[in-house]
Amino acid sequence: MSRNSLDCSHMHTATSTDLRDSRTSGHLALSWERLIAPSSPPSWRLLGSESLRGKRVLITGAGGSIGSALSHTAVASAPASLVLLDNSENGLYEVDRSLHEAGSRVHVSLLGSICDSDALDHALTEHRPEVIFHAAALKHVPLMEQIPFAAIETNVFGTYALAHFATAHEVEQIVFVSTDKAVEPRSIMGASKRIAELILLSLRGSTRMKVARLCNVMGSQGSVLPLFLEQITSGGPVTVTDPDAQRYFITLDEAVRALFGTLDVGSSKALLLLPSVGPAVRILDLARYLIALHQSPASIEFTGLRPGDKLSEQLVSSHESLSSEGELDGSGLRAIDTPIPAAAELSAALDTLRDAVRERDLPELLRGIKALVPEYQPSSLILATRKEESALELATELQA
Repeated sequence: MSRNSLDCSHMHTATSTDLRDSRTSGHLALSWERLIAPSSPPSWRLLGSESLRGKRVLITGAGGSIGSALSHTAVASAPASLVLLDNSENGLYEVDRSLHEAGSRVHVSLLGSICDSDALDHALTEHRPEVIFHAAALKHVPLMEQIPFAAIETNVFGTYALAHFATAHEVEQIVFVSTDKAVEPRSIMGASKRIAELILLSLRGSTRMKVARLCNVMGSQGSVLPLFLEQITSGGPVTVTDPDAQRYFITLDEAVRALFGTLDVGSSKALLLLPSVGPAVRILDLARYLIALHQSPASIEFTGLRPGDKLSEQLVSSHESLSSEGELDGSGLRAIDTPIPAAAELSAALDTLRDAVRERDLPELLRGIKALVPEYQPSSLILATRKEESALELATELQA
């Protein structure tokens, strides 16, 4: 199947591509090779967008894999100015240095968090961005299961603050980097990204909200590809959660193209957008492919699904549908029709979540999440933590 096509038959339930027989299936082998080992580095200049020419641009999470790629592509688009925002000094330093080495004279780097309202307001007041790419997030699923309040604070309320300041400062449009883990989530990270989707899709004002729901970006920081390569280099074992675990993948090039493609979608309403992706592939096949590619004797070890993991991901939930409009404005993107809560319902649930984060109240946090994402199913780790907290509360009450 061409990676530039979109087959709706595998939208709701992942249909895996078994690559063990790729030696006898040339098109699969070629697709897999391109996904794992691109023949050349991305050409940011070729990916540049006329939509950013002469525009003032701000990128949150600019020091991450996607943020850095967006930054290089934005510079290649000849913007009037480019603001890089990240709370990681090392990440910000690396993208700042690489842009200077590439000859950029239009960017400025700001060290700060999207959770810092004063810093956000100051950045938007001083630099007056017209386009914002919002890539900042806490994204590592198992880690966020251990620190759920941080995930909600950053992914939900950081997004909320950015969106409201953008609206107040009359930013033309925000492009938000979402994830397929927001679809019928089993993790705090996925649930937090779904709530962030709902916040942006619910806001009214002149700022156009574009939510791009991406799948796994091959080779990004913390993704499975660099982990497998590190394990192979050290002699193994290569750890796979489950023999049947499967994911959708896109390359960093494709992710950047999709995000820049949202700029060309002409609509006054908020949009949830899905790029064209190929069929899901099994993680086990990825491990086998890399081991064979490197002629490594490394073995494969199955570790079991981690808290928050799903056996397979979905791109569109059972409560959503792909828009009948088809591909939008030649962007390679399709709109997803998704249910949006009423303003009062969203506000009440966010108040619950805000109180829960402040008080570090996990049961209240889960109530707030379920109010907005009723399909969310907490992991065993979250349920165990909640049970321990409830038992401690009861013991405290009995001792009072």
